[in-house]
Amino acid sequence: MKTKKHNALRSGCPVNVVLETLGDAWSFLIVRDLLFRERKTFNEFLHAEEKIATNILSNRLQRLEAAGIVSKQRDSDDTRRYIYRLTEKGIDLAPLLVEMVVWATKHEKTAMPPALVQQITGNREAYIADIRRRRQCELPASCCPDSR
Repeated sequence: MKTKKHNALRSGCPVNVVLETLGDAWSFLIVRDLLFRERKTFNEFLHAEEKIATNILSNRLQRLEAAGIVSKQRDSDDTRRYIYRLTEKGIDLAPLLVEMVVWATKHEKTAMPPALVQQITGNREAYIADIRRRRQCELPASCCPDSR
């Protein structure tokens, strides 16, 4: 049975579902920044090298939050600011983004340092597990004794 959410999609094809959920390069770059670069605030995303416009950044953060990929909460140090974090659903995108990195570094010239490429390609599973562990420690109600 189709859910209401799937009725809005062009098709139930898994590739289409991912593309319609993430939708564009900006959404992937925001997830990248949360996953790999530990950026968490609007201004940190805004100052990434790709130079996203403020209105597009606002829109994509809202879409990612509505899709359950990111969550936001007020910064306890500055209540005018929000902290964005990946949800479990967002963390589950780690293997997809790692494979995008592997593909790009294999077929195109990138700015990624060769040592990091080797670290990722040498043991993808360990790299992904480490990313997952670090991001899961940021989830509310998470208890990560080994993150001290």
